[in-house]
Amino acid sequence: MMSELQENKMGVMPVKRLVLSMSLPMMISMLVQALYNVVDSYFVAKVSENALAAVGMAFPFQNLMIAVSVGTGVGVNALLSRSLGAKDYETANRAAENGVFLAVLSTILFSVVGVVFARPFFLAQNSDPDIVAKGVSYLTICAGLSFGLFLEVMFERLLQSTGRTFYTMITQGVGAVINIIMDPVLIFGLGPFPEMGVAGAAAATVLGQIVAAILAIYFNMARNPEIQPRLLGFRPRGSVIGRIYSVGIPTIVLNSISSIMTFGMNLILGTISTSTAVAVFNVYFKLQSFVFMPVFGLNNGMVPIVSYNFGAKKRGRMVEAVRFSAALAVGIMLVGLAIVQLFAAPILGLFEASAEMLAIGVPALRIISLCFTFAGFNIVCSSTFQALGNGVLSMIMSIVRQLVVLLPAAYLLSLTGQVTAVWWAFPIAEIASLILCLIFLRHTFNTVVAELPED
Repeated sequence: MMSELQENKMGVMPVKRLVLSMSLPMMISMLVQALYNVVDSYFVAKVSENALAAVGMAFPFQNLMIAVSVGTGVGVNALLSRSLGAKDYETANRAAENGVFLAVLSTILFSVVGVVFARPFFLAQNSDPDIVAKGVSYLTICAGLSFGLFLEVMFERLLQSTGRTFYTMITQGVGAVINIIMDPVLIFGLGPFPEMGVAGAAAATVLGQIVAAILAIYFNMARNPEIQPRLLGFRPRGSVIGRIYSVGIPTIVLNSISSIMTFGMNLILGTISTSTAVAVFNVYFKLQSFVFMPVFGLNNGMVPIVSYNFGAKKRGRMVEAVRFSAALAVGIMLVGLAIVQLFAAPILGLFEASAEMLAIGVPALRIISLCFTFAGFNIVCSSTFQALGNGVLSMIMSIVRQLVVLLPAAYLLSLTGQVTAVWWAFPIAEIASLILCLIFLRHTFNTVVAELPED
């Protein structure tokens, strides 16, 4: 049963303080995750520019794994939080049980596909045998040992659903620290460990994920009494899985679209530039995580609050949580924009940037980061749609931004033969996303929020 303390926190605590108390631990842990993303690329860049390009080309498949794990977790989180808000404890426990089952199925699927199709995946993007060999080595480890990723994400979402974000900060933080420490050890063969090169970066990543998963499972068993799943004698329930994926599938599609976009961008960049442009694109994605990860952490804290108070029919608290989160997200993104605009060259210098990489990378970072102006608001709105069970709207926004606008715009701009022109596709697409976001926000308010009683 849900304790009064937990109910009071989610339904009674002042909203701004509640958002901060739930979001700050996740924002901190995600900043640490962003740090290890950059550290990965920092050490891989010291191996070679080809190694950096290979890791960048692996990103679409890695991102697809993350999309499925996070999307399934979002579906479980939304159903579980709404059920707790409505005091439907039976559904809450069934959501947790079926969520773990889906995480195990996802692990099996991606382990097999990743190992079997790693080489064809890289050959489709690049014919350089050195890049392909390094990429296959990296991706085989990340996919073959992906159980750490899927279990970590699922059990962390169970903690977030009941407001225990402090523990997710610990699990994510410990996993990231292990990754950061083991990166140079395994890549360069420090101490008793052999020199593994790019494969060492992959090994460090999965090691951190596995430790984080073990911690998340422990915290759920020892510190999360609101959820009491019965894993022994468990049988999948189609009705519960259907409700999970009614939110989860749009979220998976939403996050998977960036895999398609990245794969497409790698192909477009390859037609007008060397692998250096792909390496720059990879560096940008790692760097942007320093700005986006805190916003995602903010959203992870906001979603259970909005879902809980939607289930409890507390309209005022929902609206206040969304407005406050949007203001924080925009502020974070503007700070990130200023930093990238002012320090693009020194930032690229951290990745052993050659003269060619600087010539391509400085304009790239400055142009693409213009997206930050609108992205914070768009991200919060997208998460709000998911929290209210309208994940399809988030999916449409992402499809339009990345597939309908960004890739076609990038292709048309690539016809100029100038790689710098391609980067302008990103701010163009973000503006299109903003327009859709405003339309969908008005629709959601009129059809969902306005139907709730004033509180």
